[in-house]
Amino acid sequence: MTVAVIGAGMIGGAIAKSLLEQGYGDRIIATRRSLEKIKYLEELGALILKDNRRAAAQSDLVILCVKPRDMRGVMKEISQEIEGKLVISTAAALPLQFYKTLVPRARFVRCMPNVAVLVRESFTAYCCDVDVTPEDRDRVKRVFDVMGKHEEVEERHMDAITGLSGSGPAYIALIIEAMMYAGLKVGLPRDLALYSSAQTVVGTGKLVLEAKKPSAEIKEMVLTPAGTTIEGIYELENGGIRTAIMRAVESATKKSKKIVANLMQNNP
Repeated sequence: MTVAVIGAGMIGGAIAKSLLEQGYGDRIIATRRSLEKIKYLEELGALILKDNRRAAAQSDLVILCVKPRDMRGVMKEISQEIEGKLVISTAAALPLQFYKTLVPRARFVRCMPNVAVLVRESFTAYCCDVDVTPEDRDRVKRVFDVMGKHEEVEERHMDAITGLSGSGPAYIALIIEAMMYAGLKVGLPRDLALYSSAQTVVGTGKLVLEAKKPSAEIKEMVLTPAGTTIEGIYELENGGIRTAIMRAVESATKKSKKIVANLMQNNP
């Protein structure tokens, strides 16, 4: 099977790289305007092209990694080449109906990975149109397996997923950065402060996902009467960290909905 990744930028390039490294399919084709920027994919065995139509025509599965504002143009460009094929889109906000209206005879999957796909640790939520077959679903799951963890959801949840896990690495990076600065403030060397902060996030995530510990239980495991942790928790609660994170996710979700509303209004 041949897979085309249309738009091998940061996310698309990472997906193509993961597919190549994991030996998915018989051939991987990657497209980008500047081929120089994806020479590393060619070195891994991909065919790199500027021509989206040629890439789509030669492929059995097409993965669209195109920005929402550019999607309509790319879809029109490759519409004939993707008829009857399975197409996965990583574009935020755009609903399945957007794709089906443009190419009714293609089968579409809408997904939301995050930048952790660069290290094959993305959480990818996805939804499928009514024409996607059980065989298609198996194929999709194998693609997402090489990217990290994944789960099929109802499409009505996709904007919230975008605001939570799609944008989530930025929130976590901000927390890691704040913890690193805190380490510097109390006298730790920069490298040690950064490493210990990042590894703490990794370890806590594994406690939730692998040890099946509820987040509240993890917190209680660390808290002791009149200890150090309760002092830190008090300051975090006083600073409104929970409310700030909740507002961030809510705002990002609203923005996702606004993006598609604006696109549909300007390009009916």
